[in-house]
Amino acid sequence: MKISDILTEDLIEVNLPVTDKEDSINKMIDIAERSGKFIDKDEVKKSVFEREKLVSTGVGKGFAIPHSKTDSVSDVVAAFATLKEPIDFDSIDNEPVKFIFLLVGRDSLLNVHIKLLSRISRLMNNDAFREKLQKATSKEEILNLFKEEEKSYIDL
Repeated sequence: MKISDILTEDLIEVNLPVTDKEDSINKMIDIAERSGKFIDKDEVKKSVFEREKLVSTGVGKGFAIPHSKTDSVSDVVAAFATLKEPIDFDSIDNEPVKFIFLLVGRDSLLNVHIKLLSRISRLMNNDAFREKLQKATSKEEILNLFKEEEKSYIDL
């Protein structure tokens, strides 16, 4: 499964205004809800915040990937946003976050979840890709950047 299989323009925001880590996760969950794949939004929210309590998903280089697994979604759900202003996300490198990619998978799809997390991490570790995302001004442009970048990876 590719990121571009689960990410659509409806699930992308450009220059999302957020105040802090909690606000950003709540807004990302609201965006992901547009997928129509939520069974119980409150349970999705609970699972993402519980996962975040274990260790911050601010993975460095201005990027955070809040994620969880719960059967409160009918299928894998994703949302992506560039932030209007960088925020503190308790990142491992202590740098503020500019990009957030939310991923919520079903408990029964652990293998897919792990592969998608790995792919997202590889993409976001690419400095040139992050620079292109930072310059993107539309949802369509961001989605196309993900599609183009994924062409260089072997299908999962």
